Amino acid sequence: MKNAFFIAILALLTGWSNAQHLEPGFDNKEFIELLRINGQLSETAMASGEVPIPTSSQLLYSSEEIGLANLWHLWLKDSNTAVVAVRGTARDNVSWLANLYAAQVPAKGMLQIDTNFIFEYELARHPQAAVHVGYVFSAAFLVRDMLPKIDSCYQAGIRDVIFTGHSQGGGLSYILTSYFLNLQQQGEFPADMRIKTYTCASPKPGNLYFAYEYEYLTQNGWSFNVVSTEDWVPQTPFTVQTLSDLPKVSPLEPLLASIKKQSFFKRLAFRSIYKKAVGPSQKAVKRYQKYFGSFSAKNVRKIYPRFIEPTYAKGNEYVRAGAQIILYPDSVYYQKYTVPKDNRNIMFHHSVMPYYYLFERYSLDK
Repeated sequence: MKNAFFIAILALLTGWSNAQHLEPGFDNKEFIELLRINGQLSETAMASGEVPIPTSSQLLYSSEEIGLANLWHLWLKDSNTAVVAVRGTARDNVSWLANLYAAQVPAKGMLQIDTNFIFEYELARHPQAAVHVGYVFSAAFLVRDMLPKIDSCYQAGIRDVIFTGHSQGGGLSYILTSYFLNLQQQGEFPADMRIKTYTCASPKPGNLYFAYEYEYLTQNGWSFNVVSTEDWVPQTPFTVQTLSDLPKVSPLEPLLASIKKQSFFKRLAFRSIYKKAVGPSQKAVKRYQKYFGSFSAKNVRKIYPRFIEPTYAKGNEYVRAGAQIILYPDSVYYQKYTVPKDNRNIMFHHSVMPYYYLFERYSLDK
């Protein structure tokens, strides 16, 4: 009954319109409206009043906090486009845990979160693709709540959906976009549902193989990340590249084979050099998996006791994904956003407000 009522409300709002309005490419007006929507999910932005309310969108649904203190909104933009907006990190240790649980898992697999809650996912097909485990964990709860709402939108005639999020919400939007695009390829999500993604100030979602596939699926103008050069969050999680991150066909095997052909003393010397060159990065990956994998998983189990820690991917290479829109602060920006002397406000350049201010200036120049 609730779902039928939701569809009826959507039908009234949309007029059962099947018109498709999403187009590829970065649209300044489109993004500024999405920033306003993201502002509604930010306590800081809402309190300050610096980010205006959305002008062409209606809030249809606001979830409860789920997963690791995750929350999302469903908006109807211009009466024909569903907007799935995911909240960024909240002022809550549980919300930060989603970021800190930053070991990588294969981009295709499953998480057993509870006895009756197993999340099977495919975010990329490449066997070496890997993603942020904390974001996959959070996405499991979000997907479960989103699917019936998105289905209701489709039943009401909506054929366009935008995924958006600021900060952690952007990182999760990468995962959600990949999830739904792969469902679409498998014939389990409507083929005529058009998906576009705008993230903002996003952390890195996975390794290069994941980014390759994500960008392949969203190329030609279907996914963008807006980033300020003064923001530290897009540089996280920290990355470590090892030789195991290379493709199978690479200089590694010929190099090792050539070492074996050397004389005994040369083999000793070359192997010593090799270990010194690759050892530190391999040790760093093990440390990251210990603290941002197993240690963080113990904290997750304090909240979800029946969660089974997954087997992590071998690497810890993180790269950014999607087409990048770069915002460069100028002298006028620094007059408005003067860095406090104590430098303790680590989110000073990261919150929605400075991004909104910068993008307004950016869009005026275009």
